[in-house]
Amino acid sequence: MATHASALKRHRQSLKRRDRNRNAKSTIRTTIKKCLQLLEKGDVTAASTQARLANKLLDKAAIHGVLHKKTASRTVSRLFSKISTKEAPKAAV
Repeated sequence: MATHASALKRHRQSLKRRDRNRNAKSTIRTTIKKCLQLLEKGDVTAASTQARLANKLLDKAAIHGVLHKKTASRTVSRLFSKISTKEAPKAAV
């Protein structure tokens, strides 16, 4: 365990940041799972609404340094591409 005051403070800060980051990542994963479940059910409109929420959360996480900017971008891209492939066959029919 750290003995200097600055090291103790640094440890407290790291614990706070870890909790904040874990909460943010958990919320993002839950939102993405809900979106994918809605896609499996075939509810594209609700899935796109959930995807927009996930996009917002991912962008926020990237700005605050929870996730890397390109990781967030890649995740959003993959999510919306899945939605667009589900929408395409219905539009053609």
